[in-house]
Amino acid sequence: MQRVRDIELPEKFDCVVAVANGGTIPAELFRQRLDVELFLLKINWRDAEHTPKFAAPHLLHPIDFEVKDKRILLVEDRVKTGTTLRMAKQLLEDAGAALVKTAAVNGKADYSLYDENCFMFPWIL
Repeated sequence: MQRVRDIELPEKFDCVVAVANGGTIPAELFRQRLDVELFLLKINWRDAEHTPKFAAPHLLHPIDFEVKDKRILLVEDRVKTGTTLRMAKQLLEDAGAALVKTAAVNGKADYSLYDENCFMFPWIL
């Protein structure tokens, strides 16, 4: 939580979008800091054991929130290959977002709290 508080975010954002399900908890922390709305982008690729369920990330539910002309902070928990995050960003841009910046708890993004090979999330038992 301290890293969410301390990370420099020079842009102003209209909302936070979580790549659900993994990005939901960290997205809520960013949402509280920024005092904006939180929306879920329901994308899935892997099962609970991180084994791919599909050939590529799969949008499970259409975008059901306003994206056009919004400045969005897109949040994911872990970025390994970046495939899901790139897809999510492209979906938001294609829907008319004015700006999409990415944040990750661990891995490569515009804003990363950590970038470590071995990482355990505190909310996973």
